[in-house]
Amino acid sequence: MNHQIIHLHPLAPAKPAMGAACNGCGVCCAAEPCPVGVLISRKRRGRCAALVWDEAQHRYWCGMLLEPARYLPVNWPWLNRRISRWAQRSIAAGLGCDSDSLVATKLDA
Repeated sequence: MNHQIIHLHPLAPAKPAMGAACNGCGVCCAAEPCPVGVLISRKRRGRCAALVWDEAQHRYWCGMLLEPARYLPVNWPWLNRRISRWAQRSIAAGLGCDSDSLVATKLDA
């Protein structure tokens, strides 16, 4: 069994059960980038560069859904909208948690 230490904001919600609605815990994207994140982060392991903390809502979001121009070399509004929709489909946003990671908090360790 591989172990990995990831660092998340202390106010991040707990990881939901697999298949439950996403709550923005950030575990999946902090552990490894999805296919969209691989393109943006230019790496296959570790935290996705597009993982964004939302201080107001106390949750993580995918930056490619919120603000794709921040991660792309061009800023064309029509392209940003299309890329955002493509990213949403690619990561299956809104379809439920697909991370099978087991999480131990600092207190558990």
